[in-house]
Amino acid sequence: MIANENNTPWGYMFRKIFVNTILLLLVSSALSANNDGIDTLYDTAGIDGVLLISSLSGSVEYQHNAKKVTWANIPASTFKIPNTLIALQEGIIKNQVEIIKWDGVSRQYEPWNSDQTLATAFSLSCVWCYQRFAVKIGKPTYQKYLNLFDYGNRKVGDDISTFWLEGDLRVSPRQQINFLRKVYLEELPIAANHFKTLKEIMLVEDTPDYKVWAKTGWQGEHGWYVGYVEVAGKVWLFANYIKVKAKSDLALRRQLTIEALKLKGIIN
Repeated sequence: MIANENNTPWGYMFRKIFVNTILLLLVSSALSANNDGIDTLYDTAGIDGVLLISSLSGSVEYQHNAKKVTWANIPASTFKIPNTLIALQEGIIKNQVEIIKWDGVSRQYEPWNSDQTLATAFSLSCVWCYQRFAVKIGKPTYQKYLNLFDYGNRKVGDDISTFWLEGDLRVSPRQQINFLRKVYLEELPIAANHFKTLKEIMLVEDTPDYKVWAKTGWQGEHGWYVGYVEVAGKVWLFANYIKVKAKSDLALRRQLTIEALKLKGIIN
Protein backbone atom coordinates (compact mmCIF):
# COMPACT_ATOMS: atom_id res chain seq x y z
CA MET A 1 0.00 0.00 0.00
CA ILE A 2 1.41 3.36 -0.99
CA ALA A 3 1.40 5.90 1.82
CA ASN A 4 -0.01 9.32 1.09
CA GLU A 5 -1.10 12.32 3.11
CA ASN A 6 -4.66 11.01 3.33
CA ASN A 7 -3.50 7.79 5.02
CA THR A 8 -1.62 9.61 7.78
CA PRO A 9 -2.91 11.19 11.01
CA TRP A 10 -1.98 14.53 9.49
CA GLY A 11 -4.05 13.71 6.44
CA TYR A 12 -7.02 12.81 8.61
CA MET A 13 -6.69 16.04 10.57
CA PHE A 14 -6.42 18.03 7.33
CA ARG A 15 -9.60 16.44 5.97
CA LYS A 16 -11.44 17.07 9.25
CA ILE A 17 -10.39 20.72 9.36
CA PHE A 18 -11.33 21.13 5.69
CA VAL A 19 -14.78 19.59 6.17
CA ASN A 20 -15.46 21.62 9.32
CA THR A 21 -14.40 24.80 7.54
CA ILE A 22 -16.74 24.10 4.63
CA LEU A 23 -19.61 23.38 7.03
CA LEU A 24 -18.93 26.60 8.91
CA LEU A 25 -18.90 28.57 5.68
CA LEU A 26 -22.17 26.99 4.59
CA VAL A 27 -23.84 27.73 7.93
CA SER A 28 -22.52 31.31 7.89
CA SER A 29 -23.73 31.77 4.35
CA ALA A 30 -27.18 30.42 5.23
CA LEU A 31 -27.39 32.65 8.29
CA SER A 32 -26.43 35.68 6.24
CA ALA A 33 -29.04 34.82 3.64
CA ASN A 34 -31.65 34.37 6.37
CA ASN A 35 -30.99 37.88 7.56
CA ASP A 36 -31.49 39.63 4.24
CA GLY A 37 -35.11 40.37 5.10
CA ILE A 38 -34.22 41.85 8.49
CA ASP A 39 -31.59 44.04 6.87
CA THR A 40 -34.27 45.35 4.52
CA LEU A 41 -36.51 46.28 7.48
CA TYR A 42 -33.81 48.53 8.91
CA ASP A 43 -32.78 49.94 5.54
CA THR A 44 -36.39 50.80 4.69
CA ALA A 45 -36.85 52.50 8.06
CA GLY A 46 -33.58 54.39 7.59
CA ILE A 47 -32.34 53.16 10.96
CA ASP A 48 -28.80 52.37 12.03
CA GLY A 49 -29.28 49.51 14.44
CA VAL A 50 -28.25 46.12 15.72
CA LEU A 51 -30.63 43.22 16.31
CA LEU A 52 -29.95 39.85 17.87
CA ILE A 53 -32.67 37.20 18.15
CA SER A 54 -31.70 33.95 19.83
CA SER A 55 -33.40 30.71 20.72
CA LEU A 56 -33.26 29.91 24.43
CA SER A 57 -30.51 27.36 23.85
CA GLY A 58 -28.58 29.75 21.63
CA SER A 59 -28.43 27.15 18.86
CA VAL A 60 -30.39 29.33 16.43
CA GLU A 61 -29.77 33.04 15.95
CA TYR A 62 -30.86 35.79 13.61
CA GLN A 63 -28.85 38.97 13.41
CA HIS A 64 -28.85 42.38 11.83
CA ASN A 65 -25.51 44.16 11.69
CA ALA A 66 -23.84 41.05 13.08
CA LYS A 67 -20.41 42.65 13.42
CA LYS A 68 -21.83 45.00 16.06
CA VAL A 69 -23.66 42.54 18.35
CA THR A 70 -20.73 42.73 20.76
CA TRP A 71 -20.44 46.54 20.64
CA ALA A 72 -21.47 48.00 23.99
CA ASN A 73 -23.56 51.09 24.70
CA ILE A 74 -25.36 52.74 27.62
CA PRO A 75 -28.17 50.42 28.80
CA ALA A 76 -30.49 53.29 29.80
CA SER A 77 -33.80 52.00 31.15
CA THR A 78 -33.15 48.41 30.10
CA PHE A 79 -31.05 48.41 33.28
CA LYS A 80 -34.35 48.50 35.16
CA ILE A 81 -34.48 44.73 34.62
CA PRO A 82 -31.43 43.96 36.80
CA ASN A 83 -32.10 47.05 38.92
CA THR A 84 -35.55 45.73 39.86
CA LEU A 85 -34.12 42.37 40.91
CA ILE A 86 -31.45 44.08 43.00
CA ALA A 87 -33.94 46.42 44.70
CA LEU A 88 -36.26 43.53 45.53
CA GLN A 89 -33.50 41.24 46.74
CA GLU A 90 -32.08 43.99 48.96
CA GLY A 91 -35.50 44.83 50.40
CA ILE A 92 -35.50 48.38 49.06
CA ILE A 93 -38.99 47.73 47.70
CA LYS A 94 -41.16 44.84 48.84
CA ASN A 95 -43.50 44.17 45.93
CA GLN A 96 -45.05 45.67 42.83
CA VAL A 97 -47.88 47.49 44.61
CA GLU A 98 -45.95 49.19 47.42
CA ILE A 99 -46.32 52.97 47.10
CA ILE A 100 -43.28 55.03 46.13
CA LYS A 101 -44.12 58.50 47.39
CA TRP A 102 -43.63 61.33 44.94
CA ASP A 103 -41.27 64.05 46.24
CA GLY A 104 -43.43 66.84 44.84
CA VAL A 105 -40.82 67.92 42.29
CA SER A 106 -42.43 68.59 38.90
CA ARG A 107 -40.60 66.83 36.09
CA GLN A 108 -40.85 67.19 32.34
CA TYR A 109 -42.64 63.87 31.86
CA GLU A 110 -46.04 64.40 33.48
CA PRO A 111 -46.83 60.72 34.32
CA TRP A 112 -43.86 60.79 36.75
CA ASN A 113 -45.41 63.60 38.78
CA SER A 114 -47.38 61.45 41.19
CA ASP A 115 -46.97 58.52 43.56
CA GLN A 116 -45.76 55.39 41.83
CA THR A 117 -45.58 51.65 42.41
CA LEU A 118 -42.85 49.31 41.23
CA ALA A 119 -45.15 48.28 38.37
CA THR A 120 -45.75 51.86 37.19
CA ALA A 121 -42.14 52.90 37.80
CA PHE A 122 -41.00 50.05 35.56
CA SER A 123 -43.53 50.59 32.77
CA LEU A 124 -43.15 54.40 32.79
CA SER A 125 -39.35 54.22 33.13
CA CYS A 126 -39.62 56.51 36.14
CA VAL A 127 -36.07 57.79 36.56
CA TRP A 128 -36.55 59.42 39.98
CA CYS A 129 -37.96 56.18 41.42
CA TYR A 130 -34.96 54.10 40.43
CA GLN A 131 -32.57 56.87 41.43
CA ARG A 132 -34.11 56.72 44.90
CA PHE A 133 -33.51 52.96 44.91
CA ALA A 134 -29.93 53.49 43.72
CA VAL A 135 -28.98 55.81 46.57
CA LYS A 136 -30.26 53.23 49.06
CA ILE A 137 -28.54 50.33 47.29
CA GLY A 138 -25.14 52.02 47.13
CA LYS A 139 -22.05 51.44 45.02
CA PRO A 140 -20.54 48.40 46.84
CA THR A 141 -23.82 46.50 46.58
CA TYR A 142 -24.25 47.39 42.92
CA GLN A 143 -20.71 46.25 42.21
CA LYS A 144 -21.42 42.94 43.94
CA TYR A 145 -24.50 42.29 41.81
CA LEU A 146 -22.95 43.43 38.52
CA ASN A 147 -20.21 40.89 39.16
CA LEU A 148 -22.65 38.15 40.17
CA PHE A 149 -24.85 38.86 37.16
CA ASP A 150 -21.86 39.28 34.82
CA TYR A 151 -23.75 42.28 33.50
CA GLY A 152 -22.15 44.34 30.72
CA ASN A 153 -18.76 45.80 31.56
CA ARG A 154 -19.66 45.71 35.30
CA LYS A 155 -18.72 49.38 35.82
CA VAL A 156 -20.70 51.39 38.36
CA GLY A 157 -18.69 54.59 38.04
CA ASP A 158 -18.76 57.57 40.39
CA ASP A 159 -22.37 58.79 40.23
CA ILE A 160 -24.58 56.11 41.74
CA SER A 161 -27.76 57.80 40.54
CA THR A 162 -26.92 58.00 36.83
CA PHE A 163 -24.35 55.30 36.01
CA TRP A 164 -26.81 53.41 33.77
CA LEU A 165 -27.93 56.60 31.98
CA GLU A 166 -24.81 58.68 31.43
CA GLY A 167 -22.11 56.97 33.44
CA ASP A 168 -19.62 54.19 32.81
CA LEU A 169 -21.91 51.18 32.50
CA ARG A 170 -22.04 49.66 29.01
CA VAL A 171 -23.77 46.58 27.61
CA SER A 172 -23.88 44.98 24.18
CA PRO A 173 -26.80 43.20 22.48
CA ARG A 174 -24.96 39.91 23.04
CA GLN A 175 -24.58 40.66 26.74
CA GLN A 176 -28.25 41.67 26.96
CA ILE A 177 -29.23 38.29 25.53
CA ASN A 178 -26.90 36.40 27.89
CA PHE A 179 -28.38 38.22 30.88
CA LEU A 180 -31.99 37.78 29.75
CA ARG A 181 -31.38 34.05 29.36
CA LYS A 182 -30.36 33.89 33.03
CA VAL A 183 -33.41 35.93 33.98
CA TYR A 184 -35.78 33.62 32.12
CA LEU A 185 -34.15 30.49 33.53
CA GLU A 186 -33.86 32.14 36.96
CA GLU A 187 -30.15 31.33 37.11
CA LEU A 188 -29.20 34.35 39.22
CA PRO A 189 -28.72 34.62 43.02
CA ILE A 190 -32.19 36.09 43.44
CA ALA A 191 -35.20 34.72 45.34
CA ALA A 192 -37.83 33.00 43.21
CA ASN A 193 -40.61 35.37 44.30
CA HIS A 194 -38.57 38.34 43.03
CA PHE A 195 -38.23 36.75 39.60
CA LYS A 196 -42.00 36.28 39.67
CA THR A 197 -42.54 39.97 40.45
CA LEU A 198 -40.16 41.09 37.72
CA LYS A 199 -41.79 38.87 35.11
CA GLU A 200 -45.24 40.13 36.06
CA ILE A 201 -44.27 43.76 35.46
CA MET A 202 -42.23 42.92 32.34
CA LEU A 203 -45.18 41.33 30.54
CA VAL A 204 -46.17 43.78 27.80
CA GLU A 205 -48.14 41.61 25.35
CA ASP A 206 -50.42 38.69 26.17
CA THR A 207 -52.13 37.37 23.06
CA PRO A 208 -53.81 34.01 22.40
CA ASP A 209 -50.77 33.02 20.32
CA TYR A 210 -47.78 34.46 22.16
CA LYS A 211 -46.56 36.52 25.13
CA VAL A 212 -43.85 39.17 25.20
CA TRP A 213 -41.81 40.30 28.20
CA ALA A 214 -39.78 43.40 27.41
CA LYS A 215 -38.27 46.72 28.42
CA THR A 216 -37.52 49.82 26.41
CA GLY A 217 -34.53 52.08 26.95
CA TRP A 218 -33.63 55.54 25.71
CA GLN A 219 -30.90 58.02 26.47
CA GLY A 220 -29.88 60.57 23.85
CA GLU A 221 -29.02 58.68 20.69
CA HIS A 222 -29.21 55.29 22.41
CA GLY A 223 -32.44 53.32 22.00
CA TRP A 224 -33.18 49.76 23.17
CA TYR A 225 -35.90 47.15 23.15
CA VAL A 226 -34.94 43.93 24.93
CA GLY A 227 -36.81 40.92 26.25
CA TYR A 228 -38.15 37.55 25.25
CA VAL A 229 -41.20 35.96 23.66
CA GLU A 230 -42.92 32.66 24.47
CA VAL A 231 -44.68 31.07 21.52
CA ALA A 232 -45.74 27.49 20.77
CA GLY A 233 -43.81 26.16 23.73
CA LYS A 234 -40.58 27.87 22.68
CA VAL A 235 -38.70 30.90 23.99
CA TRP A 236 -36.87 33.44 21.85
CA LEU A 237 -34.71 36.20 23.34
CA PHE A 238 -34.19 39.53 21.59
CA ALA A 239 -32.10 42.67 21.93
CA ASN A 240 -32.64 45.58 19.55
CA TYR A 241 -30.37 48.62 19.70
CA ILE A 242 -30.97 51.63 17.44
CA LYS A 243 -29.39 55.02 16.95
CA VAL A 244 -32.13 57.56 17.75
CA LYS A 245 -32.06 60.61 15.51
CA ALA A 246 -35.54 61.92 16.36
CA LYS A 247 -38.26 61.09 18.89
CA SER A 248 -40.27 59.55 16.08
CA ASP A 249 -37.60 56.83 15.89
CA LEU A 250 -38.51 55.58 19.37
CA ALA A 251 -41.51 53.61 18.10
CA LEU A 252 -39.13 51.67 15.85
CA ARG A 253 -37.44 50.04 18.83
CA ARG A 254 -40.41 47.74 19.31
CA GLN A 255 -41.76 47.90 15.75
CA LEU A 256 -38.60 46.60 14.08
CA THR A 257 -38.28 43.85 16.69
CA ILE A 258 -41.83 42.61 16.20
CA GLU A 259 -41.56 42.82 12.41
CA ALA A 260 -38.33 40.80 12.51
CA LEU A 261 -39.94 38.15 14.73
CA LYS A 262 -42.81 37.91 12.26
CA LEU A 263 -40.46 37.83 9.28
CA LYS A 264 -38.66 34.82 10.74
CA GLY A 265 -41.95 33.05 11.42
CA ILE A 266 -41.45 33.15 15.18
CA ILE A 267 -44.76 34.93 15.75
CA ASN A 268 -47.74 35.60 13.47
